[in-house]
Amino acid sequence: MLIAIEQRLLDAALTTASRLPADGTYVNTVASAVMDIHGDIYTGVNVGHFTGGPCAELVALGVAAAAGADPISLIVAVGDDDRGVMPPCGRCRQVLLDQQPDCRVIVPDGDDVSSVPARKLLPYPSPHPDANPPRLLRFSPQHWDSVVDGVKTATTRFDDPAAPGPATLLFELDDGYRSLPGAVESVESVRFADITDAQAALEDCTADELRAALRTYYYPGIVDDDMVDFVRFRVVAEG
Repeated sequence: MLIAIEQRLLDAALTTASRLPADGTYVNTVASAVMDIHGDIYTGVNVGHFTGGPCAELVALGVAAAAGADPISLIVAVGDDDRGVMPPCGRCRQVLLDQQPDCRVIVPDGDDVSSVPARKLLPYPSPHPDANPPRLLRFSPQHWDSVVDGVKTATTRFDDPAAPGPATLLFELDDGYRSLPGAVESVESVRFADITDAQAALEDCTADELRAALRTYYYPGIVDDDMVDFVRFRVVAEG
Protein backbone atom coordinates (compact mmCIF):
# COMPACT_ATOMS: atom_id res chain seq x y z
CA MET A 1 0.00 0.00 0.00
CA LEU A 2 1.36 3.40 -0.98
CA ILE A 3 1.23 6.68 0.89
CA ALA A 4 -0.01 9.77 -0.93
CA ILE A 5 3.39 10.99 -2.13
CA GLU A 6 4.21 7.54 -3.54
CA GLN A 7 0.86 7.38 -5.30
CA ARG A 8 1.56 10.79 -6.85
CA LEU A 9 4.78 9.46 -8.35
CA LEU A 10 3.07 6.31 -9.62
CA ASP A 11 0.34 8.42 -11.23
CA ALA A 12 3.01 10.47 -13.04
CA ALA A 13 4.60 7.31 -14.42
CA LEU A 14 1.22 5.91 -15.50
CA THR A 15 0.38 9.17 -17.27
CA THR A 16 3.69 9.04 -19.14
CA ALA A 17 3.12 5.40 -20.09
CA SER A 18 -0.34 6.25 -21.42
CA ARG A 19 1.28 8.58 -23.96
CA LEU A 20 3.59 5.94 -25.44
CA PRO A 21 2.82 5.28 -29.11
CA ALA A 22 1.09 1.99 -29.79
CA ASP A 23 2.84 1.41 -33.12
CA GLY A 24 4.07 -2.11 -32.46
CA THR A 25 7.75 -1.26 -32.84
CA TYR A 26 8.60 -1.85 -29.16
CA VAL A 27 10.85 1.20 -29.18
CA ASN A 28 9.21 2.72 -26.09
CA THR A 29 7.40 0.27 -23.85
CA VAL A 30 8.19 1.36 -20.28
CA ALA A 31 7.88 4.69 -18.48
CA SER A 32 9.59 5.70 -15.26
CA ALA A 33 9.22 8.55 -12.79
CA VAL A 34 11.63 9.67 -10.08
CA MET A 35 11.13 12.10 -7.22
CA ASP A 36 13.83 14.14 -5.50
CA ILE A 37 13.96 15.23 -1.88
CA HIS A 38 11.87 18.32 -2.62
CA GLY A 39 9.03 16.30 -4.15
CA ASP A 40 9.86 17.35 -7.73
CA ILE A 41 9.08 14.68 -10.33
CA TYR A 42 11.02 13.79 -13.49
CA THR A 43 9.93 11.22 -16.06
CA GLY A 44 11.50 9.24 -18.88
CA VAL A 45 10.88 6.27 -21.15
CA ASN A 46 13.06 3.41 -22.34
CA VAL A 47 14.68 3.50 -25.78
CA GLY A 48 14.51 -0.01 -27.17
CA HIS A 49 16.83 -1.08 -29.97
CA PHE A 50 18.35 -4.37 -31.15
CA THR A 51 21.79 -3.03 -30.15
CA GLY A 52 20.55 -2.37 -26.66
CA GLY A 53 19.25 0.80 -25.11
CA PRO A 54 18.69 2.56 -21.79
CA CYS A 55 15.94 1.44 -19.47
CA ALA A 56 13.25 3.94 -18.54
CA GLU A 57 14.65 4.23 -15.00
CA LEU A 58 18.05 5.30 -16.32
CA VAL A 59 16.49 7.82 -18.70
CA ALA A 60 14.42 9.31 -15.85
CA LEU A 61 17.52 9.53 -13.65
CA GLY A 62 19.33 11.28 -16.51
CA VAL A 63 16.49 13.74 -16.99
CA ALA A 64 16.58 14.53 -13.26
CA ALA A 65 20.35 15.02 -13.34
CA ALA A 66 20.11 17.29 -16.39
CA ALA A 67 17.52 19.41 -14.58
CA GLY A 68 19.77 19.81 -11.54
CA ALA A 69 17.62 17.68 -9.27
CA ASP A 70 18.70 17.00 -5.71
CA PRO A 71 19.11 13.44 -4.39
CA ILE A 72 16.46 11.00 -5.51
CA SER A 73 14.14 9.69 -2.83
CA LEU A 74 11.73 7.53 -4.84
CA ILE A 75 11.50 5.78 -8.23
CA VAL A 76 8.99 3.65 -10.12
CA ALA A 77 8.65 2.07 -13.59
CA VAL A 78 5.46 0.98 -15.32
CA GLY A 79 4.80 -0.92 -18.54
CA ASP A 80 2.67 0.11 -21.47
CA ASP A 81 -0.66 -1.57 -22.31
CA ASP A 82 -1.72 -1.39 -18.65
CA ARG A 83 1.00 -3.79 -17.48
CA GLY A 84 1.35 -1.83 -14.27
CA VAL A 85 4.35 -1.49 -11.98
CA MET A 86 7.50 -3.30 -13.07
CA PRO A 87 10.51 -4.07 -10.87
CA PRO A 88 13.84 -2.72 -12.13
CA CYS A 89 16.21 -5.01 -14.00
CA GLY A 90 19.53 -6.09 -12.51
CA ARG A 91 21.51 -3.33 -14.21
CA CYS A 92 19.14 -0.65 -12.91
CA ARG A 93 19.33 -2.11 -9.41
CA GLN A 94 23.12 -1.85 -9.49
CA VAL A 95 22.95 1.73 -10.80
CA LEU A 96 20.54 2.72 -8.03
CA LEU A 97 22.83 1.23 -5.38
CA ASP A 98 25.83 3.05 -6.79
CA GLN A 99 24.14 6.41 -7.45
CA GLN A 100 21.06 6.67 -5.19
CA PRO A 101 21.46 3.98 -2.50
CA ASP A 102 18.91 5.44 -0.09
CA CYS A 103 16.04 5.89 -2.52
CA ARG A 104 12.96 3.73 -2.25
CA VAL A 105 11.60 1.74 -5.20
CA ILE A 106 7.92 1.05 -5.86
CA VAL A 107 7.55 -2.63 -6.82
CA PRO A 108 4.78 -5.20 -7.29
CA ASP A 109 3.79 -6.85 -4.01
CA GLY A 110 1.36 -9.68 -4.63
CA ASP A 111 -1.89 -8.10 -5.80
CA ASP A 112 -0.76 -4.69 -4.57
CA VAL A 113 2.34 -2.51 -4.79
CA SER A 114 4.68 -1.23 -2.09
CA SER A 115 7.94 0.68 -1.76
CA VAL A 116 11.18 -0.91 -0.59
CA PRO A 117 14.75 0.38 -0.11
CA ALA A 118 16.84 0.04 -3.26
CA ARG A 119 19.42 -2.08 -1.44
CA LYS A 120 16.75 -4.71 -0.68
CA LEU A 121 16.48 -5.46 -4.41
CA LEU A 122 20.12 -6.50 -4.81
CA PRO A 123 21.40 -8.30 -1.69
CA TYR A 124 24.76 -9.23 -3.25
CA PRO A 125 25.79 -6.17 -5.26
CA SER A 126 29.01 -5.79 -7.14
CA PRO A 127 31.18 -3.37 -5.11
CA HIS A 128 31.93 0.00 -6.68
CA PRO A 129 34.88 1.47 -4.75
CA ASP A 130 34.73 4.80 -6.60
CA ALA A 131 31.04 5.43 -5.92
CA ASN A 132 30.39 8.50 -3.78
CA PRO A 133 26.62 8.93 -3.90
CA PRO A 134 24.52 11.42 -1.96
CA ARG A 135 23.14 9.87 1.21
CA LEU A 136 19.77 10.21 2.90
CA LEU A 137 18.92 9.64 6.55
CA ARG A 138 15.16 9.21 6.76
CA PHE A 139 12.98 10.18 9.72
CA SER A 140 9.33 10.08 10.66
CA PRO A 141 7.83 13.60 10.60
CA GLN A 142 7.16 13.67 14.35
CA HIS A 143 10.91 14.03 14.92
CA TRP A 144 11.19 17.30 12.97
CA ASP A 145 10.98 19.67 15.95
CA SER A 146 13.32 17.65 18.16
CA VAL A 147 15.94 17.44 15.40
CA VAL A 148 15.66 21.14 14.54
CA ASP A 149 15.89 22.08 18.23
CA GLY A 150 18.94 19.85 18.74
CA VAL A 151 17.15 17.65 21.26
CA LYS A 152 17.46 14.52 19.11
CA THR A 153 21.01 13.98 17.80
CA ALA A 154 20.99 10.21 17.29
CA THR A 155 18.89 7.51 15.72
CA THR A 156 18.92 3.74 16.10
CA ARG A 157 18.62 1.64 12.93
CA PHE A 158 18.21 -2.08 12.29
CA ASP A 159 19.16 -3.44 8.87
CA ASP A 160 19.25 0.13 7.59
CA PRO A 161 22.91 1.01 7.03
CA ALA A 162 24.26 4.51 7.37
CA ALA A 163 27.80 5.80 6.87
CA PRO A 164 29.71 8.76 8.30
CA GLY A 165 29.72 11.82 6.06
CA PRO A 166 27.34 14.36 4.55
CA ALA A 167 23.68 13.34 4.43
CA THR A 168 20.30 14.92 3.83
CA LEU A 169 18.02 14.48 6.83
CA LEU A 170 14.75 13.59 5.12
CA PHE A 171 11.41 13.73 6.93
CA GLU A 172 8.71 11.76 5.15
CA LEU A 173 5.27 13.29 5.44
CA ASP A 174 2.34 11.48 3.89
CA ASP A 175 2.07 13.98 1.04
CA GLY A 176 5.53 15.52 0.84
CA TYR A 177 9.01 15.90 2.29
CA ARG A 178 10.87 18.26 4.57
CA SER A 179 14.64 18.13 4.61
CA LEU A 180 17.67 19.51 6.41
CA PRO A 181 21.33 19.48 5.41
CA GLY A 182 23.17 17.26 7.84
CA ALA A 183 26.05 14.95 8.53
CA VAL A 184 26.39 11.51 10.07
CA GLU A 185 29.13 11.83 12.67
CA SER A 186 29.50 8.20 13.73
CA VAL A 187 27.92 4.77 13.41
CA GLU A 188 28.34 2.31 16.29
CA SER A 189 27.07 -1.26 16.21
CA VAL A 190 25.52 -2.36 19.49
CA ARG A 191 23.46 -5.31 20.68
CA PHE A 192 19.80 -4.32 20.92
CA ALA A 193 19.58 -5.35 24.57
CA ASP A 194 22.73 -3.38 25.38
CA ILE A 195 21.49 0.08 24.32
CA THR A 196 22.38 2.38 27.20
CA ASP A 197 20.50 5.23 28.83
CA ALA A 198 23.31 7.55 27.76
CA GLN A 199 22.78 6.59 24.13
CA ALA A 200 19.00 6.79 24.41
CA ALA A 201 19.29 10.25 25.97
CA LEU A 202 20.54 11.50 22.61
CA GLU A 203 17.13 10.42 21.29
CA ASP A 204 15.39 12.18 24.20
CA CYS A 205 14.27 9.02 26.01
CA THR A 206 15.47 6.20 28.24
CA ALA A 207 16.90 2.92 26.95
CA ASP A 208 13.74 1.02 27.92
CA GLU A 209 11.57 3.62 26.18
CA LEU A 210 13.73 3.48 23.07
CA ARG A 211 13.63 -0.32 22.87
CA ALA A 212 9.85 -0.32 23.36
CA ALA A 213 9.36 2.31 20.62
CA LEU A 214 11.61 0.47 18.17
CA ARG A 215 9.74 -2.78 18.76
CA THR A 216 6.32 -1.16 18.54
CA TYR A 217 6.68 1.19 15.58
CA TYR A 218 9.64 0.14 13.46
CA TYR A 219 11.06 -3.33 14.05
CA PRO A 220 8.41 -5.62 15.57
CA GLY A 221 10.49 -8.74 14.98
CA ILE A 222 13.68 -7.49 16.59
CA VAL A 223 15.19 -9.58 19.42
CA ASP A 224 17.69 -8.84 22.17
CA ASP A 225 20.66 -10.37 20.35
CA ASP A 226 20.12 -8.43 17.11
CA MET A 227 22.80 -5.88 16.30
CA VAL A 228 21.59 -2.34 15.63
CA ASP A 229 23.41 0.76 14.44
CA PHE A 230 23.51 3.71 16.80
CA VAL A 231 23.87 6.66 14.44
CA ARG A 232 24.94 10.08 15.69
CA PHE A 233 24.16 12.99 13.38
CA ARG A 234 23.97 16.76 13.33
CA VAL A 235 22.23 19.45 11.35
CA VAL A 236 24.61 21.47 9.18
CA ALA A 237 23.99 25.21 9.05
CA GLU A 238 23.27 26.39 5.52
CA GLY A 239 25.40 29.10 3.97
